[in-house]
Amino acid sequence: MIELKNVSFSYENSSENSSSDEKEEQPGCLSNISLTIKDGETVLLTGASGCGKTTILRLINGLIPNFYEGKIEGEVLVNGSNVSNAELYETAKTVSTVFQNPRSQFFNVDTTSELAFPCENMGMQEDKIRERISCTVKRMNLENLMNRSLFDLSGGQKQKIACASVDVSGNKIILLDEPSANLDTESIFTLKELIKIWKNDGKTIVAAEHRLFYLWDLCDRTVILDKGQIKMELDSSQMKKMNDDELSKFGLRSRNFVNPLDLVNIESGSSDKNTVEKSDSNIILSDFYYCYKGSKKPVIDFSQMIIPKNKIIAVAGANGEGKTTFLQCICGLLKKSKGKMYFDGKWYNRRQRLKKIFMVMQDVNHQLFTETALDEVLISMENEDEDVCKKILAELGLAGFENCHPMSLSGGQKQRLAIACAVASGREILLFDEPTSGLDFAHMKQICSLLRKLKKMGRSIIVVTHDSELIKNSCDYVVRLKNR
Repeated sequence: MIELKNVSFSYENSSENSSSDEKEEQPGCLSNISLTIKDGETVLLTGASGCGKTTILRLINGLIPNFYEGKIEGEVLVNGSNVSNAELYETAKTVSTVFQNPRSQFFNVDTTSELAFPCENMGMQEDKIRERISCTVKRMNLENLMNRSLFDLSGGQKQKIACASVDVSGNKIILLDEPSANLDTESIFTLKELIKIWKNDGKTIVAAEHRLFYLWDLCDRTVILDKGQIKMELDSSQMKKMNDDELSKFGLRSRNFVNPLDLVNIESGSSDKNTVEKSDSNIILSDFYYCYKGSKKPVIDFSQMIIPKNKIIAVAGANGEGKTTFLQCICGLLKKSKGKMYFDGKWYNRRQRLKKIFMVMQDVNHQLFTETALDEVLISMENEDEDVCKKILAELGLAGFENCHPMSLSGGQKQRLAIACAVASGREILLFDEPTSGLDFAHMKQICSLLRKLKKMGRSIIVVTHDSELIKNSCDYVVRLKNR
């Protein structure tokens, strides 16, 4: 049993990182939370970004106060023991967690060793470890991911390995922090089946999630949080009666599943180069090729792709199909990639594209370099203009954060800061890799609005996404990648 008794929490120095108007954006100050989760119960924690979902998980698994410091009041009990007084390794024998960013929880360099790690930590015999790994691999369909370098996996594939390591551990309490954030549709429903198995095995499951469509009907209760307080608790029958308008008032996503490929046109273009070269209404990608090191099979290999200019194009496809690699090839980030791009009457090689295109990465930590958020946006501009930068930050809900260090921001705030840099760059072609990953309904709509505004300004936008709501609200076409 998990019990939170009159729990309040604020992160150390959180007040220094935000203005009074933006404090709810900080990941998770809690105020007088009381919550009991019974053994074998499946509970969904949901609410707008910064409402405290992740903080509750950190209190349960002991990362607060052992890793994240702050002021805590009240008690957090797991099976009757106060988590705050327990060593992390003791709590880890009972509680397993899948983090929002799976990269932050890996301890090995290859997938098989990563699955063995939690079992080795618990002192299991080798034959027992092999048996557990085999069982997990089979029920999660992970055969093609075994004995692979973790560095070579896509974000979604890493998420699968993180879920698998939790399954292998056999712990009775499982915490999931935005587990679907990087997953394609098929993988999300594989995750749903795994949660069903855990539920049938009698495990206690607590999931913090914005996407409701795959999870709400599995949950015994849904707890809606708002600014660090419990706003509402619903059982499954009450949750079923909530319509999308009611859900959106709490910053929640739709309960209904929509296949991204059913939403808008799937564009197929002419292969007649002589015809296309004369048209300035399209972007032409010609003779693109890229092969991963050590692989004989190319991940990107096509003679020509025609993309409508000044449109918002979604790129969809399964995890591991090469969507991120596709963007990196277009942008010119991969030195060994081949291909040229036709745009506005001119052909661009790889090096020339680097100065023409701006890419917002899936893991934005790789592209934030300066000491303040304002400086981050300023260095993206050809001619620095502080007033314009502040206006862009305000449009993305980052007013008051200008002087914050980028690494002190929450995941969603970092993502919006990177998008602000893309806007400020003034480049005509913008690439976004999963820009709404882990975002609530309100911030997803904010990103959609910004993309549409950029389109009106004449930008051409390509977005890799699994988010059907993003596609529905902003995209004109879908390009589906399939690695043959």
